[in-house]
Amino acid sequence: MTFETLWKRGVWVPIRDCPGRFVLHGRLPSLSLAELFGFEPEVLRFPVSAARDCVLAVRLEDGGVITYQRADGSFLHTLATEEGLHRKLAQLGIHL
Repeated sequence: MTFETLWKRGVWVPIRDCPGRFVLHGRLPSLSLAELFGFEPEVLRFPVSAARDCVLAVRLEDGGVITYQRADGSFLHTLATEEGLHRKLAQLGIHL
């Protein structure tokens, strides 16, 4: 799967002061990664002390998705270019 493919599946809004990263807008917070992708992607899970929610990451051919899974079971999905993905994961202390 590519960045472009996921880009076309939703409305993605740029994240302020975070070049190359976008947040999914206008979808229910219960939308799972499987529903977003249309299949069950390979998900990497990271409990991160720098984030209050569990961090889920899915690699794309040219970027990735970072999803925050909240304690109530809801999700916040973000789409990132290759550069945006590596920068944010490094900020969280995650190295793929």
